[in-house]
Amino acid sequence: MIPIGYMYKRVFVPPRGAVAPQVEDVYSVSDCLSEPFADFIPFWRHNDYYFFDSPAVMRTLAAELSIPLDDLVLFYYEVHEAEYDEEEARWMPFAPDASLATDVEPPAARTLEGFDVATFNSGAGAECSPLSCNGIAVELPTNRHCLLPSLEAAVQALESGQFAHSEPGPFRIIAVYSVGSGGE
Repeated sequence: MIPIGYMYKRVFVPPRGAVAPQVEDVYSVSDCLSEPFADFIPFWRHNDYYFFDSPAVMRTLAAELSIPLDDLVLFYYEVHEAEYDEEEARWMPFAPDASLATDVEPPAARTLEGFDVATFNSGAGAECSPLSCNGIAVELPTNRHCLLPSLEAAVQALESGQFAHSEPGPFRIIAVYSVGSGGE
């Protein structure tokens, strides 16, 4: 797995059973339901993967924009080394947006919450998380955060066509970690 960075997010809590019966909240990588702390792209402090190299970078930006982070959850992400192209039915190498630098500082402590599958049709940031956005969590055994339990489960779901025709791919598997107390 490749470290790709951090994001403070407003975790979406759907009405009971709205996403899937087992889902209590949505820890998706995409911004569709659980939004990032700010519209951060125009400030160009994110890395090649459209995340942040450290929580400190986000805290500085949030302070400049007068955005409180108190009620947000800090996530750390790692991506599988290859992306899945459903049209070709094969795993392909990928590279991040080479116009930005990436130097992710791993957290001192983290908790693995599960694995998301996100689309990267434009090749830049995560676009959609079909588990939550397209209701695939109704068909697959996700945890209470709408994430798959293992890397193997995510690989198997992609290779068996469970994500077929949900959103335009390719798809990348992202390990989702929660980070407590600011992440450092």
